[in-house]
Amino acid sequence: MTVHSNIQDGKAAEAVTAGSKRVLIVTAVDAERDAVLRGLQGIPDVDVIAAGVGAAAAAARTAAMLAPSAIAYRLVISAGIGGGFVGQAEIGSLVVANLIVAADLGAETPEGFLSLDELGFGSARIPASAAWSNRLFDVIHSAGLPVCSGPILTVTTATGTAATTAALAERVSGAAAEGMEGHGVAVAAAGFGIPVTEIRAISNAVGPRDRAAWRIGEALASLEAASKAIREVLK
Repeated sequence: MTVHSNIQDGKAAEAVTAGSKRVLIVTAVDAERDAVLRGLQGIPDVDVIAAGVGAAAAAARTAAMLAPSAIAYRLVISAGIGGGFVGQAEIGSLVVANLIVAADLGAETPEGFLSLDELGFGSARIPASAAWSNRLFDVIHSAGLPVCSGPILTVTTATGTAATTAALAERVSGAAAEGMEGHGVAVAAAGFGIPVTEIRAISNAVGPRDRAAWRIGEALASLEAASKAIREVLK
């Protein structure tokens, strides 16, 4: 696994309400939320929610959390377990996003897949906050945890074949991990001008579906360890 940082700046707004201390961490399910909470050990000004599975549920719940004018967040993190692309992120390791991509949002044509960008309907790519992603990467790496940075793909159908794996890897250069909520969280955060990033703990290899090979417990333990490591930069 390649360990690298120096995540590039994107177009996402970095301006947040002056003096804001709150951070929102969005997971899909209760087990992920509980792992994050165990790692954070009760630090103040961090809200952790389980928004549901999929980008639509994640976007709706994130937006609902960000909308009240009485609450100002300085950062939103999509966090959870996910699949890792072989050679980029192995089981038990962590990925911090430098790019969040809705990898299957587009159109199927006889000539192949066309992304939202290629269709001219906007972009399916949201850059992660470089400043925050680098800080999170550094503290996770300093804690001795295996971590890399790279694009994290959001899909509506979890990949289960070698053919789809190859297509996604070709579609998004350097793809490191796959989840189902990141892009929804990122769209909501971007709509409010709040920096966003994503952290995935790897439970399985992206590829042919092999439920017996999944290591969900190991991934949740890695997510908890990463959450403990990032406590200092979230205070």
